[in-house]
Amino acid sequence: MMLNRISRAVGTSLVSMFLLTALVAPASATDKVKTLDIGAAAPDFSLPGVDGKTYSLKDFAAARILVVIFNCNHCPVAQAYEQRIMQMNSDYKDKGVALVVISPNDPQAERLDEYGYTELTDSFADMKIRARERGFEFPYLYDGDTQTTAHAYGAVATPHVFIFDQERKLRYEGRIDDSDVKEIKSHDARNALDALLAGKPVLVETTHVFGCSTKWASKRADVAKALARWDAEKVEIKGIDAAGVAELAKGDAKKLRLVNVWATWCGPCVSEMPELETINRMYRDRRPFEMVTISMDEPEKMDRALETLNKFHVSGTNYLYTGGDKDKLIDALDKEWQGPLPYTMLIAPGGKVIYRTMGQMDPMELKKAIVGYLGRTY
Repeated sequence: MMLNRISRAVGTSLVSMFLLTALVAPASATDKVKTLDIGAAAPDFSLPGVDGKTYSLKDFAAARILVVIFNCNHCPVAQAYEQRIMQMNSDYKDKGVALVVISPNDPQAERLDEYGYTELTDSFADMKIRARERGFEFPYLYDGDTQTTAHAYGAVATPHVFIFDQERKLRYEGRIDDSDVKEIKSHDARNALDALLAGKPVLVETTHVFGCSTKWASKRADVAKALARWDAEKVEIKGIDAAGVAELAKGDAKKLRLVNVWATWCGPCVSEMPELETINRMYRDRRPFEMVTISMDEPEKMDRALETLNKFHVSGTNYLYTGGDKDKLIDALDKEWQGPLPYTMLIAPGGKVIYRTMGQMDPMELKKAIVGYLGRTY
């Protein structure tokens, strides 16, 4: 399944990719970025779009006005503005306005805990998924490899809007409006568009931007440090009986609980463990969320189970079932579970199961279920 392959590539290989590239990242500090001045000419670009085409300024030459918005997949503010960007495109595309969205972020410069509000990274592959699922009708371009365009425009956040007139001179720069989640009082970008379409000067030419900072390649070293810090966390395992499992299944009063049942002799269990720890690191700083693993190895194999957990740096809450009768474990955890491993489930506060799967889990489906419960806004 394509989503599974993409998610696996982003999840399982993410740690190694960050470590391999962190030391060779090009220097690019945010304090060296200068945002375009009002009246400046639009810098040209040549960027790949999620539709397979390569775009530059000449592709929008027929438009009276060009709107360039720097935005991304992962940022909760960026996601909050997606529908408004889509509506802006719909409302103005027949009025001679061309709108293009550019993702400025280097995916290798993003820590796993920065993905706490999303199931998607800012990779080009994941941009294609977002565009398809959301039905984007505007070009969605990737600048993450070189960030040349983001530097040229001085894009400091997602979202960050630049509006150019017919001569491609900058007439507005800043935010879309004054509120990403609350009542909007000032429709700044729309006000600028309406003024330009009416042949009038833009009254408010610049505004502050609000959103996630652009993830420059210089942050790759910070990513490597975070991974090393997480890998150094202590990994522990302790015994649990059927009564303890039943308490887990009741659901914490405040936490969304991810439970994975596995064993060292189960190949699919071990192979999905890096994905599980990636997911744990993505969402564990979201409150409330926790990951719990339960090994079905025999009690005398606890050291072997701990060795496997250490290998993959699984630093959540880890148990090994010591209650003997495996049927009691199954009945205590989830009566809909027939027993095969691995088994993964999400238990909401109060004990409601909102996701369950027997066999190897689909990381994308699991992440969507987590974000669907925790929410995409901060």
